[in-house]
Amino acid sequence: MARIRLKKPIYPISKELRLYLKRSNREMKVPITYQDLMRYRSAITLVDRNGKDTLWETLVYDEVDRNYIDDCLREVYALLKVGGDVSVIKHLFIDRVDLCMFGNTRPIRVRIVNKINDLFDYFYIKQADASRIYGMELEHMLSPNKINYLVKGNTLIEEHIQGIPGDVFNKEYLTRNDFNHVRLAKEFVKFNERCLVQLLGDMRDDNFVVEAIPDFDEVHFRLRSIDFDQECFEGSRKIYMPQYFKENNPIVQLGMKAMSSTLELQYQKEERIRMTNRVIDTQYDLQQMFKAMQNDELSTKENTLQLREELTDLYEDDSFMSCESSGDIVKTSLEMLFKYPVRTQKRLVNA
Repeated sequence: MARIRLKKPIYPISKELRLYLKRSNREMKVPITYQDLMRYRSAITLVDRNGKDTLWETLVYDEVDRNYIDDCLREVYALLKVGGDVSVIKHLFIDRVDLCMFGNTRPIRVRIVNKINDLFDYFYIKQADASRIYGMELEHMLSPNKINYLVKGNTLIEEHIQGIPGDVFNKEYLTRNDFNHVRLAKEFVKFNERCLVQLLGDMRDDNFVVEAIPDFDEVHFRLRSIDFDQECFEGSRKIYMPQYFKENNPIVQLGMKAMSSTLELQYQKEERIRMTNRVIDTQYDLQQMFKAMQNDELSTKENTLQLREELTDLYEDDSFMSCESSGDIVKTSLEMLFKYPVRTQKRLVNA
């Protein structure tokens, strides 16, 4: 089973990464920062509809500051959604600002509500972490999912990713018989492969969501990461393979019952081919990103040495042994897509 041994530190944004973010219009001026929002007066425990502690706290600000904070947050939301045009979101108001007490970077979540129809949305304000930014960039370029975020100095602003939380899906939906279990198992295989290739770690069930997409005959699924903090930090390759987390055993066991090894290899290859095409389509952006990533410190020396050895063993390819940094390892991992369209039955069994 996969296990996280150490708490990952927050890695600062380097000059090279900052330049990449500016070129890709990710960095821009925003009217409020993470540190501004941490100047709250008090906090109230936030409970769910059943009265259970959510491990989030609702922040209370001084009344003289609240209107200014709300206006700034609405402007931030406009930057995320409509290019900064606040005139089209005048009917929105800030309902709540919550602080997560257990997250690695103690994220802040903002709930914004539509006055006209009571629909609501969320966005997040966090401490900027280079690991997370690289993880989101790789997800944006190499997966079927698009990631919308902004950076200002040491503040990271992210759009909310919708879906059923993986742990909730496992408890409330997995035992139902009104969907095709093979379709879910298929998507887990593809999700597992994307995480491994991107070296996105810690995809236990509370770090991803499940999108259920009704079609004319069946429900389709997509698994999406919502946590990118563990990008290429850990040394164990199992951290980058969701199949090894005990929290994901319900989906893994469903897949073992519903799917043969032949199908598993087919879906693994399908995803690797799709990722190969995405690497080709985004090669310029990837090259620019790796100019920063290969020079950035994103892990410990011990983890880097361990990971390159474990991936060498997994692929039976010594290309990883020349890697000196986490960025080198991620770049080599993408190169494996072209060398090994499928990791072969032997590699799959011995992973």
